[in-house]
Amino acid sequence: MQYQINITKEAAYDVIVAGSGPAGMAAAVSAGRSGARTLLIESLGRVGGISTSGLMSHFTGSVGNKLYWEILERAAAKNSFARGEVTPVIDPEQLTVTYYEILEEAGVELLLYTTVCDVLMEGQKVTGVICHSKDGFSLYRARVVIDASGDGDVAFKSGADFVLGRETDGRMQPATLMFKVGGVDMEKAVFPGSFETLVDTEKGELQALAREKLPHPAGHVLLYRSTIPGVVTCNMTNATGIDGTRAEDLTRAEITCRKQIAPIVDFLREYVPGYEHCYVLSGASLIGIRETRHFKGLSTLTAEDISEARQYEDYVVYDAHFNFDVHNITGAGLDATGCQHKFTQKKGYTIPYGCLVPEKVDGLLLAGRNISGTHMAHSSFRAMPICVGIGEGAGLAAALAVRQGKDPREVQPADIQALLR
Repeated sequence: MQYQINITKEAAYDVIVAGSGPAGMAAAVSAGRSGARTLLIESLGRVGGISTSGLMSHFTGSVGNKLYWEILERAAAKNSFARGEVTPVIDPEQLTVTYYEILEEAGVELLLYTTVCDVLMEGQKVTGVICHSKDGFSLYRARVVIDASGDGDVAFKSGADFVLGRETDGRMQPATLMFKVGGVDMEKAVFPGSFETLVDTEKGELQALAREKLPHPAGHVLLYRSTIPGVVTCNMTNATGIDGTRAEDLTRAEITCRKQIAPIVDFLREYVPGYEHCYVLSGASLIGIRETRHFKGLSTLTAEDISEARQYEDYVVYDAHFNFDVHNITGAGLDATGCQHKFTQKKGYTIPYGCLVPEKVDGLLLAGRNISGTHMAHSSFRAMPICVGIGEGAGLAAALAVRQGKDPREVQPADIQALLR
């Protein structure tokens, strides 16, 4: 069945960024601050992706790139409970407003409630995107498009090569729906922050109890302080066998995780000190998808690059640090391949510019967890601070490409580094 799309609106920009999560937000701000006329497109009703709509508890890991630290400082200034302390703990509402302010100051145009549904191509070059919203279909041309959609939806539609999930079998890390509980006695409460954190109580060790008592594939305890007294963020729902590029799987993940919240709260009340009178405050409006497409770039980051803290001359992300956070692909807890407390590499690694540049598609840059990297490397660089760093590098590269009249693959990393530093 054939049909004709009626384009109701057209416009042209220097740079278009698809997706406003930490990577997309950083890419848009960096491009805008560098003088490029920039459009940021987001399918949800607020910016920030998992960091806001996903009710993420905190920024985990770290990066040297400056914009990440600016975001932390400006968000902390809005938090009356922080008393001026810069902290990675997230208040979703304050962080959302912080993002809006930074975007406005950078002169970025923003479109919410707008989905990128196709790309414009001239040969092997991306020249724009087709979007859908309540207005109908719109066509936005750009000299450079940055795909910060997480799943790489723009790169996928352009025909860029990718690997879905783990190289050996295509399986992907599980999905999670974050939620918050109130009524926690913060004087008594415990906060196991990793799968390898064991907490002994009168009724038993919490991780072991969770594996026994919670409905599979839930079965671990991850609890984090929030910015508000008595409120704790829970990272305990779990849906395995999910392909985040399929609407059917996303629907199943959403339902599975929502149905787990009530038994998890019952578990907290029964077994976890300080949570005897806790209750659900809110669940995230965005399911957390950890892994989908890994696109093939001019360079590919590997686990060895991270474990050996390799320093690439053509870097655009520097002093990146996080462990191999591989959630169990078939159940609860840490996957056998993952490493949290036992991750001994303390130095920061770099990400080369080639990881952001698709091998065969022009006019396009990758930003966030969809860059060119292996399944294991991705388990580290998918951390939000590192994604901010990737986005900052992509935004600067895009602006340089526009200014110099070049394709992104022709931009020199040294020129990007001069702006980063």
